[in-house]
Amino acid sequence: MVKSNLQKMKMLFLLEVLRADSDEEHPLKTGDILAYLRGKGISCDRRTLAKDIALLNEQGYEVMSVTCQRQKGYYIEDRSFSVPELRILMDAVQAARFITEKKTEELAEKVAALGGSNRAQLLKQSVVHFNARKYSNEAVYYTVSTLNEALAQGQKASFFYYDLNEKRERIYHRDKRRYVVEPVALVFVEDRYYLMAISPDREGPSVYRIDRMERTEIEPEQVSVAAIQARTKVPAYAGRAFKMYAGPERRVTLAFDDSLVGSVLDRFGEDTPIARVGDKTCRCTVPVQVSPPFWGWLFQYDCRMRLTAPKDLREEYARRLAAVAKFNDEEGD
Repeated sequence: MVKSNLQKMKMLFLLEVLRADSDEEHPLKTGDILAYLRGKGISCDRRTLAKDIALLNEQGYEVMSVTCQRQKGYYIEDRSFSVPELRILMDAVQAARFITEKKTEELAEKVAALGGSNRAQLLKQSVVHFNARKYSNEAVYYTVSTLNEALAQGQKASFFYYDLNEKRERIYHRDKRRYVVEPVALVFVEDRYYLMAISPDREGPSVYRIDRMERTEIEPEQVSVAAIQARTKVPAYAGRAFKMYAGPERRVTLAFDDSLVGSVLDRFGEDTPIARVGDKTCRCTVPVQVSPPFWGWLFQYDCRMRLTAPKDLREEYARRLAAVAKFNDEEGD
């Protein structure tokens, strides 16, 4: 690059090194900054550097100066993310099951780098390794990007959808014919990423796991008004669904032991109305998507929780309990 052009790049390089390698605990000394600029082929002296720093401050970059071993040192005061914020983001990446091991490492590195080189090193040293069983679909980023574009453009999307067998082989739904759906929203629930969409052969919204999609494409057709309107209902749907399984929406009444108040509030929200009906028993009525995961959630509490209404679901609850007991008796025989 021509020397005059390099000099024009000086402010950009200066801001770059301050953002990457300085913070309050690690100011960059004047001599180190000048050496860095010389390595880029840019001439600069101490007086000019001070003027450049003043100009950056005039533009709102908040470059602080301190005395550092008998010379001035500089660091960037304001950053987009604090260390605790970056810690939360890195932990979320580590815990997310839909991100593969390879992508987890790459993304965690990028998140850590947002704090500068010194903080990045600290964050990586204290990284938490969650016991998250990562999935193997390396196309997740591509799938998310394609679906996000389809949502932004208001167009339909298509994909192959599969499960895995005992050999980890892909078993495709619909004999490997493409699903064509109207995307409503991307939803992250319980360590998994889902697409909520309107499907032509189903009533109400359908839900698909992002990590089970393959060869996702944007279709030329625009989505319907119903799909656009459904976007406003996403928070309510996600709050009522269990593990994002679709099912008929019903209002159910649950009676439960005092010890489960926290679990109920965690599941249905801290604003859930709860009434006391006994010395150690409470009751609430909540909307749910009735599905296998809902029954599983209910079963886990044994005799500490029961479904008291409506009557037809009480009867289904009893049938399911009887069927499980019978199955276990037969297996024992």
